[in-house]
Amino acid sequence: MNYLAHLHLGGQEPEQLLGSLYGDFVKGSLQGRYAPALVQAIQLHRRIDAFTDSHPIVLGALARFPAQRRRYAGIIVDVFFDHCLALHWHDYSDVPLKEYTRSVYRVLAAEPELPGRLARMAPFMIADDWLGSYREFAVVGQVLQGISRRLSKPEGLLGAMEEVRELYEPLTQDFRDFYPILQGFAAQ
Repeated sequence: MNYLAHLHLGGQEPEQLLGSLYGDFVKGSLQGRYAPALVQAIQLHRRIDAFTDSHPIVLGALARFPAQRRRYAGIIVDVFFDHCLALHWHDYSDVPLKEYTRSVYRVLAAEPELPGRLARMAPFMIADDWLGSYREFAVVGQVLQGISRRLSKPEGLLGAMEEVRELYEPLTQDFRDFYPILQGFAAQ
């Protein structure tokens, strides 16, 4: 799962929202580094990732990609699933997406001590409405291109959008089958 899903699943209190994002930016032991509620949210983020990465539906989604793409398929599926969540948000939340993202951005903007890369990224995320923009399929390609710049082998994501376009319907069904299961897991 990518940013939007983690935020949606992690709880709606400010520390839960922050921890849902921190999970991608904070590595290693959390002992004594953050307030307990923030630590719990980061730990939930990590459990969601582990559950997702090992679930048969997600493994099936990854297997849809050609063998040479499988190393990067997890990244692609994470981003695509955020597209699905944004596009079908009304099926999973009673709060309109625009209202939800505004509340997330308020929490981010009010936090003076965001960790590392998140601190540099947050102003752009807010200004360009990254979370809401996931509704647009073209944004999936832009996000993958941005991620590829941080990879040691950026060519691993080249051409991925053509594959995603061809797999759009089955991957969307994978998301629809998996996300309610993931919501149940996160709620526990």
